[in-house]
Amino acid sequence: MNAAPADQIRLLDVQGLDVRLQQLAHRRRSLPEHAEIESLTKDHIQLRDLLVAAQTEESDTAREQTKAEQDVDQVRQRAVRDQQRLDSGAVSSPKDLENLQREIVSLAKRQGDLEDIVLEVMERRESTQERVAELTERVGAVQGKVDDATARRDAAFEEIDGEVAKVTKEREVISAAVPADLLKLYDKLRDQQGGVGAARLYQRTCQGCRQELSITDFNEIRKAPADTVARCENCGRILVRTSESGL
Repeated sequence: MNAAPADQIRLLDVQGLDVRLQQLAHRRRSLPEHAEIESLTKDHIQLRDLLVAAQTEESDTAREQTKAEQDVDQVRQRAVRDQQRLDSGAVSSPKDLENLQREIVSLAKRQGDLEDIVLEVMERRESTQERVAELTERVGAVQGKVDDATARRDAAFEEIDGEVAKVTKEREVISAAVPADLLKLYDKLRDQQGGVGAARLYQRTCQGCRQELSITDFNEIRKAPADTVARCENCGRILVRTSESGL
């Protein structure tokens, strides 16, 4: 393949821009905010799960407290009715009076036991409410950190994407001046060689694979016409000759 020396030099410019695009893509993938957001998101999910569990426990405890208070109220109402019957004198039988008094005492004990249960449930509910409040605050704090890291990541994305658009446009302009067959070969080699399809020949060394050419191959390139598209004997990349090639 043949191409004017100036077109081959332009190929190095295209290669430089492609390397820049690779660097920008790597920078985009490697932003520290990615790991930060991932770690914070895991923390947020764990805390949110704990919060849901605490809220469920608080709700269950609230129902338990309501049921216990209803039990106390029922016993209290029954004791009031019994006391009213006793005070009214409507019960005259000694045995019935004894049974009624015994029931009033029993109800008083039952009421005391139930009120103790209410207090115990209230203490547990208060503890759970404190846990809910604590977890709610922590979830909010972590969410704030996630939002901050996301904003920083998006700002970095915007900056990088703007640079990508600029470099891509510049590449389009320069590559349009490179012969189609030469650009096609370059793109093919770039795909095969990890993003580098053309390299400068510096002295006897290919700047693509950093390997020194043999004397024989170097002399062949030296003798070849200036428009001959040279290739590296080691990596196969296009070798572009410049004033620093030592030819």
